[in-house]
Amino acid sequence: MNTMRTAMLLAFMTALFMGVGFLIGGRGGMMIAFVIAAGMNFFSYWNSDKMVLRAYRAQEVDERAAPEFYIMVRDLARNAGLPMPKVYVFDNPQPNAFATGRNPQNAAVAASTGLLQRLSPEEVAGVMAHELAHIENRDTLTMTITATLAGAISMLSNFAFLFSSGRDDRNNPLGFVGVLIAMIVAPLAAMLVQMAISRTREYAADRRGAEICGQPRWLASALQKIAGDASHIENVDAERNPATAHMFIINPLNGQRMDNLFSTHPNTRNRIEALLAMSDIGPKGSTPPEAPVKASRTARSVPTTGWGRGKAEPPKGPWS
Repeated sequence: MNTMRTAMLLAFMTALFMGVGFLIGGRGGMMIAFVIAAGMNFFSYWNSDKMVLRAYRAQEVDERAAPEFYIMVRDLARNAGLPMPKVYVFDNPQPNAFATGRNPQNAAVAASTGLLQRLSPEEVAGVMAHELAHIENRDTLTMTITATLAGAISMLSNFAFLFSSGRDDRNNPLGFVGVLIAMIVAPLAAMLVQMAISRTREYAADRRGAEICGQPRWLASALQKIAGDASHIENVDAERNPATAHMFIINPLNGQRMDNLFSTHPNTRNRIEALLAMSDIGPKGSTPPEAPVKASRTARSVPTTGWGRGKAEPPKGPWS
């Protein structure tokens, strides 16, 4: 099912890319766009994860560089029955995280320094479990390729006037109108595809992430804190790469709360309520606690690291 979904997505995005080429340069432009799209699909399959990690200047860490964080991810991956992903940290004050990679065997999870500094260990575990759920569901390939192609479509549309300036292309019957359509409709269509993918998969990743870490309340509390901080802490790298916004656990571009057609993520309150319903805590609409319950040292689903054992501050690491 996931393979079919990815294939259909690639076909649609390729067709959209070709459509932009036709609107700009007629049949010749469409054929050029097809060649470019085919090349990008091949390149994106093997390299889209590296491109996203490079865009955020993420640094890979190991057990020596970040023992608590690394062991946490390792234990969560074991709980999920997944291979150990590569672990990255990127320097950004906004608490957020994302996962990438073409399959579980070639996956990576990345957390911002803001996430590791502002959230409790249990909340971080909930967030990373969510990202591992994306890997398990094989959402990462779909999301990273969509980000690459959507960014390319937007860029091509932005250069529409440059490509058509001073030309009378008889192969393009729509002429200047076609250029305008390419500039307005194509990026919007690509954005809607991103939104549909993200909003559909976030609820599923929330549910599975809660199962992986064993405590839906941890993820609920984390979502509340991340959404609050994202509304007033700017993510400069995300603003420069808006096509990657749908990859994050919370929209990094703004603190949007409305669950409408133009939000890249589901409404955070709806996600929190769904998680609270999983843990049978209070009626719908109740407010999650200020901090999640403490980790049990004997619970198999909880990474037994140095975090969450009465320390006032997180342990020191490369994110300090």
